[in-house]
Amino acid sequence: MVKIGFVKLGNLGISQVVDLLLDERADRDVSIRTVSAGAKMGLDEMGCVEWLRTWKPDLTVMISPNASLPGPAKARESVDRPCIIISDAPAKNAVNTLKKDGFGYIILLGDPLIGARREFLDPTEMALFNSDVLRVLTICGAVRLVQEELDAVIGQMQQGKVRLPQIIADASVVVERAGFSNPYAKAKALAAYQMAEKVAEINARACFVLKEAREYITTAASAHEMMRAAALLADEAREIEKANDKVSRGPHASSGQILNKRGLLEKPR
Repeated sequence: MVKIGFVKLGNLGISQVVDLLLDERADRDVSIRTVSAGAKMGLDEMGCVEWLRTWKPDLTVMISPNASLPGPAKARESVDRPCIIISDAPAKNAVNTLKKDGFGYIILLGDPLIGARREFLDPTEMALFNSDVLRVLTICGAVRLVQEELDAVIGQMQQGKVRLPQIIADASVVVERAGFSNPYAKAKALAAYQMAEKVAEINARACFVLKEAREYITTAASAHEMMRAAALLADEAREIEKANDKVSRGPHASSGQILNKRGLLEKPR
């Protein structure tokens, strides 16, 4: 049985489900453990990695915003290999270091920074934003990309050789993984993911550039409105596929093999 350890430092949209993607029906021959530092990702929170190391996972997956920051970088020093880093757009600054140190990585450009200004962001707004992000990541293909890449590494481990993914997941990359049959659905998904990428830019400006409260509050609010619109657009894409009975589904067999089906009443094969 393959043992997979997940380390969650801070929060991304993908963090909500990443450790559930490999065993959606809880009947697969894998063992999974997750450690988390909650919302923080400073140097003081990195001790959670040590607990996971005592479990001795065969594969470690580390999820955090901006993998180039000191906290995630410190955590990587002690994490067991092989290890795959999942992060957001600012992690592009760490790509050369990740390659040099032998890490795999999946950088989700459409998993955006939240509008973290106290005057705007409360727990309700945080939860709503993350639910919208997750909807875009899921429908547009980013969630499937992560799942398929992790599954591929697990399969390689069982064969005795591992090639870790090194992917910068922009809209064109993730939407190809979604398996849309209808070109209008695909176009809507491309638009939704590109909007999510833009949300990251707007919130970065709201959080780190703008100094006047009225301006940064309104800017953060505008980014969250854009994220909501992207989620609705992604939902429209899936509704087109449902109306044509062409939703692409890829459930796991208990062996871990990825099965496929389109029609709702078809059996996976």
